[in-house]
Amino acid sequence: MPSYSAPIKDQQFILHEVLRLSQSNIPGYSDLDPAFTKAILDESGKLASAVMAPLNAVGDRDGCTWDAGKVRTPAGFKQAFEELKSGGWAGIDMPEQYGGQSMPSVIGSAVTEHFMAANQAFSMYHGLTHGAASTILAHGTEAQKDLFLPKMIACDWTGTMNLTEPHCGTDLGLMRTKAIANADGSYAVTGQKIFISAGEHDLAENIIHLVLAKIPGGPEGIKG
Repeated sequence: MPSYSAPIKDQQFILHEVLRLSQSNIPGYSDLDPAFTKAILDESGKLASAVMAPLNAVGDRDGCTWDAGKVRTPAGFKQAFEELKSGGWAGIDMPEQYGGQSMPSVIGSAVTEHFMAANQAFSMYHGLTHGAASTILAHGTEAQKDLFLPKMIACDWTGTMNLTEPHCGTDLGLMRTKAIANADGSYAVTGQKIFISAGEHDLAENIIHLVLAKIPGGPEGIKG
């Protein structure tokens, strides 16, 4: 059976011999000495190699199934997701005020390399959640942040990817989905999306859909 071994020695070389993290004046980097980063990478590497990588074969063989109106992920995915959640890995570089660990994103990227390399399919669930939470963090109202971020960073709620449409392919500038503002601050969204990644599963109690749409009066093409 194929196995995965996290390239920790190579990552440590990049972080400390090339980037020289702990010598940087970037806020938060001075704490990132070699012993500290190695401890983190050792643990994420163990999770990737021992838990996530073996699920590749299960996912390829069984896939997701439709059962009694619900989508069920392959055997072992839910247990692995609970391990990911209990370790706080999904929020390692997210703000502490919302339940994250507030580490620099360079550490989040190094950890994500382990998870994505070990099992791309499994990592889509928490990876897309991180992306959706990051979008809310950057563009949401304070009320939206307070409502969504603690649940999403904990992966009690997960996120999806709603990008392309049947006629678009990779050219998102051709999108037709529209978002019309309502008087109460909400939006009425109309359109059709395909390939809604992580759109239905049994790993979380709630699934948050951020939909890419155009608003009236925006410029043509991708900028709109």
